[in-house]
Amino acid sequence: MRLNLIFPALLLCLLSGSAFADETAVKKALMAHFPGEKIESVKKTPYLGLYEVVVGGELLYTDEKAAYFFLGHVVDPQTRQSLTSERLQEIKDARRISIDSLPLEHAIKAVKGNGKRKLVVFSDPNCPYCKRLEKELIKVTDVTIYTLLYPVLNGSLPTATAIWCSTDRLKAWDDFMLKGTAPTGKNCETPIDTLLQVGRKNGINGTPTLIFADGSVIPGMITTEAIEKKLGGGAAAK
Repeated sequence: MRLNLIFPALLLCLLSGSAFADETAVKKALMAHFPGEKIESVKKTPYLGLYEVVVGGELLYTDEKAAYFFLGHVVDPQTRQSLTSERLQEIKDARRISIDSLPLEHAIKAVKGNGKRKLVVFSDPNCPYCKRLEKELIKVTDVTIYTLLYPVLNGSLPTATAIWCSTDRLKAWDDFMLKGTAPTGKNCETPIDTLLQVGRKNGINGTPTLIFADGSVIPGMITTEAIEKKLGGGAAAK
């Protein structure tokens, strides 16, 4: 397997002899391709004058006019290490979303034990990993869990609506996620559109996504032990 071919020849031809724009100009050009998306950073790389772009928590590369995009890994041929993987880990470790910036008034709130620790979960009722996460959360105590309905999968919106419109939202959520009992709530006014907008704004691309009191973001299902480790002492719940 040859690892010294970092970029396709097409990009080499397109970029050769070009004058490189500054990062501000590249960011401006990118906005036309990602309307409504938050472009988190634009950084010039030492690789053929390409620019590293982070948008919605994802990493890609582009030229100085943002005319072409490269998705994939840049590999150091000497060490055979993926430089892209290292940057993705750095981005993940640095990512923060303040809990206080989220519309927790629109959450399904569960207070367990003394409720002193905080955890926010963006969750889709039809997501199998969200259901697995709920089984892990059963074993976590002394925490307030704010579940934000985030029905991004096909067919999830009616279920999320029925859960929100139930007389006891928390019971309807638990019954559906843990027992498979269909919610009986009827149509009503919901905050789901607002939650979807907030999620997109914060780069929430999948479910479940967990946000902790220190603002750290963990996408995907994690174990009880990992949740406890991240919760630590936590902060007082609202």
